[in-house]
Amino acid sequence: MPSADRPLKIGTRGSPLALAQAIETRSRLMEAHGLSEDSCEIVIIKTTGDDRALIAADRPLKEIGNKGLFTKEIEEAMLAGAIDIAVHSTKDMPVEQPAGLVLDCYLPREDVRDAFMSASVDRLADLPHGAVVGSSSLRRRAQLANRRPDLKLVEFRGNVQTRLKKLNDGVAAATFLAMAGLNRLGLAAMAKSAIEVEEMLPAVAQGAIGIERRADDKRAGMLLAAIHDVPTGERLAAERAFLVALDGSCETPIAGLAVHEGDRLWLRGEILRPDGSEVIRGERRFGASDAVDAGADLARELLAQAPQGFFDWR
Repeated sequence: MPSADRPLKIGTRGSPLALAQAIETRSRLMEAHGLSEDSCEIVIIKTTGDDRALIAADRPLKEIGNKGLFTKEIEEAMLAGAIDIAVHSTKDMPVEQPAGLVLDCYLPREDVRDAFMSASVDRLADLPHGAVVGSSSLRRRAQLANRRPDLKLVEFRGNVQTRLKKLNDGVAAATFLAMAGLNRLGLAAMAKSAIEVEEMLPAVAQGAIGIERRADDKRAGMLLAAIHDVPTGERLAAERAFLVALDGSCETPIAGLAVHEGDRLWLRGEILRPDGSEVIRGERRFGASDAVDAGADLARELLAQAPQGFFDWR
């Protein structure tokens, strides 16, 4: 078991949200195993995605890399033995993991909805014609362009605090954040409204904290097994299989959400043209043991309906 002399080293990015997620993970491990706080050490690792110059430039992710921007350095530290586990926002993780690492622990999922943020209006529908809306998410931008083609969409990068400051500085009339992040930071009251999933289907794995470890680390595997949330794992098995089959990345607008209905699951998915001009949707209902097959099958169904060049920028 971890001790003050041999603590479990928990790797994380240094943003307030990332730290809140690492602290939640540490608290759950302490409670599950009767550990003291000094037996679980939080190690902050700067990633490429934390580069202030990239954030300030508001450059699209597709121009500077992909989801690996937020995980590469942390995973390298784990493979080198500098940390034992890594805490991630699962929606920011690539669908393929480096050899030697596994993602098999998820904490109970938070609110999956998007939060509407604005200094001037309460709802998306209240935005005036031609209003400027900031977002770095291709999924949100495509969904917005589909619903409100009159809006002017601009890049809007940075952590929660950075984006809220940009909003208050008048860079845009509105933006979107994840309700999960606001809840974990105690900032939920700052959201003007939460957008129901029927209106904007969320990103795959939104609201879920994933904890990664080395595949051969039995100590970490035993410790994490005690805090793994099985229902969240079942939901994400379907969603991430859907994403894998679509070859999803930060360059493709994809949304997906699985929920439990009794002892079965219901998966909804959609793919969008980057300019929002077309949306293809589908759904599946299935048992938990069929989650991976169902997610992949739904992806193939949507791809079969998509014309050549569907994901290309026009």
